[in-house]
Amino acid sequence: MTGQTTVLAGGVPWPPSVHDFYAPAIAPWGADGYHNPWFTKITVMLWLSVAVIILYFLLSYRKPKLVPTKKQWIAESIYGFVRNNISVDMLGTKDGVRFAPYLATVFIFIFVMNLWGIIPFFQISPNSHIAFPVVLAILSYVIFIYQGFKRHGGTYLKHALILPAPWFIQPILIPIEFFSTFIVRPFSLAVRLFANMFAGHMLLLVFTLGGFAMINANALLSPVSVLSWVMTIALTFLDFAVIALQAYVFTVLTASYIQGSLAEGH
Repeated sequence: MTGQTTVLAGGVPWPPSVHDFYAPAIAPWGADGYHNPWFTKITVMLWLSVAVIILYFLLSYRKPKLVPTKKQWIAESIYGFVRNNISVDMLGTKDGVRFAPYLATVFIFIFVMNLWGIIPFFQISPNSHIAFPVVLAILSYVIFIYQGFKRHGGTYLKHALILPAPWFIQPILIPIEFFSTFIVRPFSLAVRLFANMFAGHMLLLVFTLGGFAMINANALLSPVSVLSWVMTIALTFLDFAVIALQAYVFTVLTASYIQGSLAEGH
């Protein structure tokens, strides 16, 4: 019946609600006796992601060698991929090298954060919570707007909003360009990353829990539950491709927006 839930074996309520998507607090009570809902599995994954990235690159470059070790080669390859294939290709040699550290950091951070979505016992990306993509989008937004004003000064708005078109079309084009540049860009950056990671998490959740639900529902459906779990494994491999693709897309779009702010003209 609508609005009612049943309890499966083990005391698990079914079907899951929207509230079940939010991870419970790991340390529910602080020293002051008040609830600390901020310290959840998502928080731990964020801290672990930052620690893993910092430690890996510090250890990889601690004693750099002319003939790199495997660890150093992987670190150099990741950075070189972003610098040469995204930053330099889109921004040119001078600006590309200048922005390569930020773009490489964004790419690696998003990739590692997304990777939690397919790691057993974690199996959710922090980026499937909208707050993280929003913060990343705001950082990129501030950078490309700041660089636009730094490069063009007070004429940046004219540079960004006025297209080479007849004057009588400008009243139509200027609001469109303003909406696209200053509202749609950060919004689309955040929502694209969030929606893809949220959808991937929900698909894995549906097929995983679907298998258990079919076993508990009817003995005749037990063989079908195996198919559900096989689909979960297949979707995990697909989700890995999405994880890498979303890190790449976010980085490429950020580089594209910076390039548009630095360009001399449309």
